[in-house]
Amino acid sequence: MLLAIDTANERCSAALLRLSDRSLAALREDEIGRGHAERLMDLLQSVLADAGADWSEVAKLAVCIGPGSFTGIRVGVAAARGLQISLGVPSVGISTLEALAEPEWGEGPVLTVHDAKRGEVYAALFAQGGETLREPEALAPDALPAFVASAGAGLRVVGTGVAIAAGVLGEGAALFLAERRFVSIAALARLGAARAPDGPPLPLYLRGADAKAQVPLGLRAAPL
Repeated sequence: MLLAIDTANERCSAALLRLSDRSLAALREDEIGRGHAERLMDLLQSVLADAGADWSEVAKLAVCIGPGSFTGIRVGVAAARGLQISLGVPSVGISTLEALAEPEWGEGPVLTVHDAKRGEVYAALFAQGGETLREPEALAPDALPAFVASAGAGLRVVGTGVAIAAGVLGEGAALFLAERRFVSIAALARLGAARAPDGPPLPLYLRGADAKAQVPLGLRAAPL
């Protein structure tokens, strides 16, 4: 089986997928906001129990590598790396933006837009069938019209930044799927099953961390 893990955003999710026929054995998608580190291992045990499986049946891992919460991404990637070593199985990384797009790209091209805060969005563009037209980028919302210029007709827009994209592109420019905000763990599992391993998964950070290191109070530069 393939074990898929996503802690990159508000959800703490996991799924088991049978590699023989790509069917789902079990999944859980808990919307928790924060606290992924405290919840993840219990969630993985629950998914195994739901499927009537044990760790010896896990033959491959897939993890969401972001973009998203810096802390959440680190939790998921670290867990996948640890399990990869302890179980002796391969692992693959899947971006948040690709996993969000996957359920829709059978219908046409897909723009994934994630609200990155600080006046930016994370965006990626996929052709019908899943070919990547534009790699994930952090950009200003007003850059989206140029970003989707190669999409063609029938564009679908998903992600937490759907309303931002609609305001920039115009309501008639695409089908804006506001309900498609979060990664489907089933989509992540399907992508992971099809992806060949290429080294350990690495976090996908499209910009620096929002949090800045603080200078201790009272610290002063020493005179030269």
